[in-house]
Amino acid sequence: MAAFLLGAVLLIVQPQIVPSRPAINSNVETSSQSVQRELLKKTSQKNDFKENIHSNGSCQQLPQTIIIGVRKGGTRALLEMLSLHPDIAAAESEVHFFDWEDHYGNGLQWYINQMPFSYPHQITVEKTPAYFTSPKVPERVYNMNQSMRLLLILRDPSERVLSDYTQVFYNHMQKHKPYPSIEQFLIKNGELNLDYKAINRSLYYIHMQNWLKYFPLDHIHIVDGDKLIKNPFPEIEKVERFLKLSPQINASNFYFNKTKGFYCLRDSGRERCLHESKGRAHPQVDAWLLQKLQEYFHEPNKKFFKLVGRTFDWH
Repeated sequence: MAAFLLGAVLLIVQPQIVPSRPAINSNVETSSQSVQRELLKKTSQKNDFKENIHSNGSCQQLPQTIIIGVRKGGTRALLEMLSLHPDIAAAESEVHFFDWEDHYGNGLQWYINQMPFSYPHQITVEKTPAYFTSPKVPERVYNMNQSMRLLLILRDPSERVLSDYTQVFYNHMQKHKPYPSIEQFLIKNGELNLDYKAINRSLYYIHMQNWLKYFPLDHIHIVDGDKLIKNPFPEIEKVERFLKLSPQINASNFYFNKTKGFYCLRDSGRERCLHESKGRAHPQVDAWLLQKLQEYFHEPNKKFFKLVGRTFDWH
């Protein structure tokens, strides 16, 4: 009875939040409220929920924007480019709060503690590419902030698969561990291996459907990762507009590094490029196998284009 009365008081005191997304069924709403209460309960047990304030007036706070993916789509490049804006405060490392159970179980105070110190006028941003393809993440992000602005950067699905393999391949090479050829992953019994996780990660329409259950399309800005590589400035301009930032990033902030083969950044006279692990050459793949991969993604791509009302220059 006491618990019921306490709940009633809390419902009266707390302001009602108007959902910023299409309505979802009542079962999901009930589940969302339950998860939110549990998360806040864990937070209060560990610490009073607070924003850590620095003597200079900056503080650690929950992000207002998250780069949710996709893996090997160019998330690091996007974050570095966006960080050129003085009103952006970016978390340096991938936090994995919403997709790793041990991190999520630590509560929101732990999440805040992973954020950079920022000033009131700045937008705090974190990126974790695995969020996009993790089934539990959209609801968890929604529970935290229904008005969250989300950034999703995508590349040609076939190219993304090759980049995915390349990253894991080099990780094994650095540890002096053998790793199978990409053909061994892509082909199984003479057919395309649809159990290969890298292929599943490139089925964008499946994962996007999950996000659209909780967030309207106008809360998710899709960055064209292929265009970002070839001509970054126009893509970053679109991100500035989406986040309602004043236009501060200029074409002069980017220069093409012929040695590395991609664009680097110039900020207040200081030049910097992405880590050497970025932009690695993909493995040589037989033309017939690459064509098979591209043909497989043809229909899923069409479904994605219809879902988001936009087309991309993918094979």
